Amino acid sequence: MEFETVIGLEIHAQLKTQSKIFCGCSTQFGAPPNTHTCPVCLGMPGVLPVLNKRVVEFSIKMGLATGSTINRFNQFARKNYFYPDLPKGYQTSQFDLPIVEHGSVDIVVNDKIKTIGITRMHMEEDAGKLIHDDREPNSYVDLNRTGTPLLEIVSEPDMRSPEEAYAYLKKIHAILRYLDICDGNMQEGSFRCDANISLRPVGQEELGTRTELKNMNSFRNVQSALEYEVRRQRDLLLDGEKVIQATLLWNPDKNRTESMRGKEDAHDYRYFPCPDLVPIEISEEWIEELRKTLPELPDERKIRFTKEYELPEYDAAILTSERELADYFEQALQAGAANPKKLSNWMMTELLRELKGESIESCNVQPAQLGELMAMIDKGTISGKIAKTVFLDMMESGKGAEQIVKEKNLVQNSDEGELMAIVEEIVAANPAQAEDFRNGKTKLMGYFVGQLMQKTKGKANPKLANELFDKALNG
Repeated sequence: MEFETVIGLEIHAQLKTQSKIFCGCSTQFGAPPNTHTCPVCLGMPGVLPVLNKRVVEFSIKMGLATGSTINRFNQFARKNYFYPDLPKGYQTSQFDLPIVEHGSVDIVVNDKIKTIGITRMHMEEDAGKLIHDDREPNSYVDLNRTGTPLLEIVSEPDMRSPEEAYAYLKKIHAILRYLDICDGNMQEGSFRCDANISLRPVGQEELGTRTELKNMNSFRNVQSALEYEVRRQRDLLLDGEKVIQATLLWNPDKNRTESMRGKEDAHDYRYFPCPDLVPIEISEEWIEELRKTLPELPDERKIRFTKEYELPEYDAAILTSERELADYFEQALQAGAANPKKLSNWMMTELLRELKGESIESCNVQPAQLGELMAMIDKGTISGKIAKTVFLDMMESGKGAEQIVKEKNLVQNSDEGELMAIVEEIVAANPAQAEDFRNGKTKLMGYFVGQLMQKTKGKANPKLANELFDKALNG
């Protein structure tokens, strides 16, 4: 029996506000435990929440960026459950009247475009954090994160493979970062993902029993966890067993999912409208004001890069996958890199390889410095080979290309007379190879140019070297 995978993602994006959603406490990460708290976010008796306007604005922006419907009338609800890091005994969230509904984004998997629907987005507060001591049977609670504003983005169950889920997650991450409303840091918990996954026989309309995956702190973990769960559920179904609806944790050390608890449904949370917060009414004027502030988004920028800079779609997709990377590319062009394709090649090979997965913001080489290096190659000041050595020095030291080239005397030799004398000397010293070249073994050109590079310590202009050997060998 063949099975179809059905995946839906629930993304929790921490909104990039300076204060929490219902009080003035700081949202800064890394403070000592329980120092960013107050009676409101601790849920003390008699306190009243006040909604942070910036949270509403950021939610509207994300809705507009995904072609969603902004609900002019929406309200908060209480989501009741009991857990040690939830001081009020309920979470203030949204239920039947969310701020955003019915959007979509396009993803590309195996060169095919697919539209993934977005069911809803709703504002809510985050819970605290439990810290478990492995050395003794104690647990500690840090409530600094309590009340941090979240935007939960719930997809339609439109994804049919872990690869599609990965692509969708990356796209949502990119849009949030382009809008500058979430820093997207998965290690710090400001961008988190829960995945619902089920299998059903091919052709069946009814969904299978789903499990929910949690504790995934990287894009790769999300894909790995989903791949494992597809295999696990498929094996169960083929053996005639049932999939049990449950919440699972991903254990990256063992590369497997582990049971956490039985999966809840909406009625288990006993939602009801929050009596402490009035409903929100959003004017059309406010929506249009925010629409005017939207930046150029990833898909739009990708199209512009292919047209304005004549880049292949593959290059444009990589360069625009992160706003900072796209900004870096355009700033380097403005600083002197005259050939967009050559710059793209350098960024996707030399630059990204040396970054080793780190953000472009941590790069020692500034865009203007890379533009300077590219300009020196174009002018023939240094060869492409020398430029790679210079670039590694730039990455390590942070110095500019011109400074390094001068300090190490790496200027390319383009003196035709000086180089021709060395070329003639090499040809005279290799008569057999010269004769073979004249008889059609043109690949020997590499041998001759290599000899010249050795004698000039890599400083000979490669293009000029080929021209001079062509003259010397062919008369």
